[in-house]
Amino acid sequence: MVGDSTVWVAVFTGGTAVLASWVTTVGNARAARAQAETSIEGQRRDHVRNSRRNAYVDLMEQAHVIGELYWRVGDAYMQLTKQDEQLARVEETRIQLRNGFDPLMRCVRVIVLEGPETVAQAARGLQEAAAQANSALWRVAQEKPQAREHFDAMQEQFKDRLDAFISAAHVAVSTL
Repeated sequence: MVGDSTVWVAVFTGGTAVLASWVTTVGNARAARAQAETSIEGQRRDHVRNSRRNAYVDLMEQAHVIGELYWRVGDAYMQLTKQDEQLARVEETRIQLRNGFDPLMRCVRVIVLEGPETVAQAARGLQEAAAQANSALWRVAQEKPQAREHFDAMQEQFKDRLDAFISAAHVAVSTL
């Protein structure tokens, strides 16, 4: 009987060792899988953050180009005294703005794609403000009454919308 209990103890001890080894292996595999998933999620989050940040910076750069062109309109009235020279500068600026508007729209489309929705709405608002300012500048070129005051107001709206976009982008980048 002593031999039987020794065999049973050996079988039980061996079985326990095999079971413990199996449990450890399963636990290690689950931990490795969880660690890999966490790493992949972190990499994905970093990629999204970088992609969005680059899109936001691109839009801000294009908005800066547009804003500089708007400033040139005011400079035309400050630096030039003859109305025909002023209008020529305004028309020249309008042509440059047309060329600058397409890259701005492309940047907005990328942000609408990248998200989030709050930043996409702010980007659309910036694009809309640029379009309104450009239309107001056309009225300046046509010498419509109070066109310059309207353009100045639209230029201010553009700056406000740019500030709103920057705020929304800041929140979106810092919460990822």
